[in-house]
Amino acid sequence: MIIKKIISGAQTGADRAALDFAINNDIPHGGWVPKGRKAEDGVIPERYRVKEAPDAEYSRRTALNVMDADGTLIFSHGPLTGGSALTEKLALKYHKPCLHIDFHQRPEFQATVDIMHWLETHCIRILNIAGSRSSNDEKIYEAVTRMLEAVWYLVMIGDNMPDMVHQLYGSREDAPAVNGFGDTGRALPASVADAVSRLIEDLPLKDKIRMAQMTEPDLNYLHPSLGMYIKNNFKLENENENLMASCREHSEGLGLDVDGAAQVIIRALWQKLNKTHRLRRVK
Repeated sequence: MIIKKIISGAQTGADRAALDFAINNDIPHGGWVPKGRKAEDGVIPERYRVKEAPDAEYSRRTALNVMDADGTLIFSHGPLTGGSALTEKLALKYHKPCLHIDFHQRPEFQATVDIMHWLETHCIRILNIAGSRSSNDEKIYEAVTRMLEAVWYLVMIGDNMPDMVHQLYGSREDAPAVNGFGDTGRALPASVADAVSRLIEDLPLKDKIRMAQMTEPDLNYLHPSLGMYIKNNFKLENENENLMASCREHSEGLGLDVDGAAQVIIRALWQKLNKTHRLRRVK
């Protein structure tokens, strides 16, 4: 999946975050802006390589950007209003793919995954980005920048690695090892620290990066996939009493079951990856 160009209307807030992100990452950028390069903070700076629409109406440039793009991504904190709501309506009118990310409704990790899937599903090459202006949402610029950085990093490290949210990591006794999974010849981890080290060794880089970006409540998304892998491959249900005892010690819960033990290991893994694989903004 390759984004060839990012466009926007160059308004303050989400639009500018998109263009600045493109410039800082050497991604071609552009888009239509009102005649006279009008924006709420005055004249749009010349460093943005945008084109002037035939008139100064914001709605005109909004429609042109929607039509020129393969799809439109809209960001907000809360329901869409004003120009952002119009953008969504125009995308529907012109039968263009559109995804609205409301930061109040989607955790950051889940929003990143949703954007990745949307880009891939619709083969987005020219991406139009819209959303709240700074005067209506002072936090939107930073939020959009952070989100685009996370998505772009995952794009750059490759799209051929597994997706831990939707792939069910399984275990069969006769299965050969694939990327470190399904290998039954190694000694079972005897402690939470051992289990975390094994997972860091086995998990693909893309999955480790994604997990590091999650918030603690997001870890519940991993139980059907990574949690199942831990229970099956670390033999929590029948053989690995040492690991179960270590999990109980970490949780201070003597009655911890195998599902709870898997959650203890996932949380410990997340804490470790937060220190080693979390994306940091480079100033």
